[in-house]
Amino acid sequence: MNDRFLIVKYIKEFIYSIDDFVINFPRKEFVIKDRIINDSLDILEMIYIVNFDKNRNNLKYDILSKLSMLDFYLERCYKNKIINEKLLRKKSSELSNITKMMHGWIRSDSKCS
Repeated sequence: MNDRFLIVKYIKEFIYSIDDFVINFPRKEFVIKDRIINDSLDILEMIYIVNFDKNRNNLKYDILSKLSMLDFYLERCYKNKIINEKLLRKKSSELSNITKMMHGWIRSDSKCS
């Protein structure tokens, strides 16, 4: 699907990339694995909702909190030696870019109001 909305493109790429490494999570970490996948999908869904329904601006802050939680989950995975430092840095950088885009979106909407 051709997404012209850049933040959707980046979050989709993030979701596809996490699919590759969560497959190898240990069984005892299934909760974190599920949270990473579910929160990523929730973020994508909330972005679509906010984009189509301009009255749901408070949902943007929920998206930011979920992005912060994803960063925490990745940090936890690194501390538990589930992922390596290189993967942590790469995924955290991707999340940071998405977070910056969200902040820009919030700022641009507040200027329009």
